[in-house]
Amino acid sequence: MSSAQAAALSAQQFFSGATRFAVVGASADRNKYGNKVLRWYQDRKMTVTPINPKGGSIEGVDAATCLSDMVTSETAGACAVSIITPPAVTTNIVQEAYSAGIARIWMQPGSESPEAVSFGKEHNMTIVHDYCILVSGDQAMSQASRM
Repeated sequence: MSSAQAAALSAQQFFSGATRFAVVGASADRNKYGNKVLRWYQDRKMTVTPINPKGGSIEGVDAATCLSDMVTSETAGACAVSIITPPAVTTNIVQEAYSAGIARIWMQPGSESPEAVSFGKEHNMTIVHDYCILVSGDQAMSQASRM
């Protein structure tokens, strides 16, 4: 399997079985990608929680301050996380997701770090990186529904 095929499969697996989504790095600023990704989920009528350490309301949804605020051990298996943070922060987010029982991670371009990718793969997490959900998300979601 080529690296492009493996990446496409990871993107499909990100959506397969997921019913709840989180956007870590969500922003109230509609010009920032953390807001655009949040609205991408909302536009598709998906259950999504913005994650921002300041909390508050973003696009009409109460933001959680961390992943553990939005998941329980019963719901973690159905969760998937999009990350729009600096690479140094992303590694911590992937580790937090793993500790919370979340195994599906989509790192938006520019947020990935070699350490975060390695950690996820070493812990058998579904890791998507080098792909933008705004560009590739619809196709991956469509293909996941046929898995």
